[in-house]
Amino acid sequence: MATAGKVIKCKAAVAWEAGKPLSMEEVEVAPPQAMEVRVKILFTSLCHTDVYFWEAKGQTPVFPRIFGHEAGGIVESVGEGVTDVAPGDHVLPVFTGECKECAHCKSAESNMCDLLRINTDRGVMIGDGKSRFSINGKPIYHFVGTSTFSEYTVMHVGCVAKINPEAPLDKVCILSCGISTGLGASINVAKPPKGSTVAIFGLGAVGLAAAEGARIAGASRIIGIDLNPNRFEEARKFGCTEFVNPKDHKKPVQEVLAEMTNGGVDRSVECTGNINAMIQAFECVHDGWGVAVLVGVPHKDAEFKTHPMNFLNERTLKGTFFGNFKPRTDLPNVVELYMNKELELEKFITHTVPFSEINHAFDLMAKGEGIRCIIRMEN
Repeated sequence: MATAGKVIKCKAAVAWEAGKPLSMEEVEVAPPQAMEVRVKILFTSLCHTDVYFWEAKGQTPVFPRIFGHEAGGIVESVGEGVTDVAPGDHVLPVFTGECKECAHCKSAESNMCDLLRINTDRGVMIGDGKSRFSINGKPIYHFVGTSTFSEYTVMHVGCVAKINPEAPLDKVCILSCGISTGLGASINVAKPPKGSTVAIFGLGAVGLAAAEGARIAGASRIIGIDLNPNRFEEARKFGCTEFVNPKDHKKPVQEVLAEMTNGGVDRSVECTGNINAMIQAFECVHDGWGVAVLVGVPHKDAEFKTHPMNFLNERTLKGTFFGNFKPRTDLPNVVELYMNKELELEKFITHTVPFSEINHAFDLMAKGEGIRCIIRMEN
């Protein structure tokens, strides 16, 4: 492309300080260096992780910064040494990478790449420790190696999944974070047998994706647990068959679920990050074969407490990161699940806004309205 090797000026939504509305700015995006790619973002969506770090209440504030990590785009140019993707390829950026060289990448059991695993404090590229974004010569920092709230962004090639060019980017962009996390927690980690009973704790986007995964796996009962009963009707579209609101019961939720399921559920997936929900998700699975999977990220000081007999009675507790998907290897296959109509994505997308109205997406999330809001980069 004519822009290869040159600085590109484009629009980006910049967070100048914590919790303040994003500001539309013209930024300069430097060309990709060795093992990097520059991508034209066509669609991005807002994930709770963006909001969490934008608020910067519990972690190191890194500002000014360009947020965004759930997106779809087209490769504009590539840096030296990049052979896996070429200009024109359709790609999904991913907040965690796959270098394909480290022990984790070579292991069939792990997706936690040594080189490219998520780092929320780093605001620069790992190659040279510099940002590729600037305004009037002053650096604007990156976010989790993706920074998709910009018309163009630069990423390490290991954080870019090349996908089927026929796949609609305005739909499959949501697979680059939350939906894959929940889906994979069910199908890759919990692995519910056909006809089994699954409990899903938390019916936000990730929890609904976990329910969808349980539905695809053939679970016969999918019990949604949430403190917000307004989410229950929507959750039926994702396979949930019944619901429990802990506020409606005097007993602990694990006892309510044990009574509903003759001793406990076969599988549970915890998608809230609330430490009490995590403990309940483990204690509600059936002895002998029950498996609980933790997905939500807890408070840094949280401690998981349960009686060791719960383990000795043959319950299993597992954790997962990005649904155990390896980004470059596995995401193209998840896109094919959608293309083959085995996975439905449209029902996750409840709102669409132009890039100029990105702050409206933040407002919707703050009010708890909708599941995913797609942001169109081109009006």
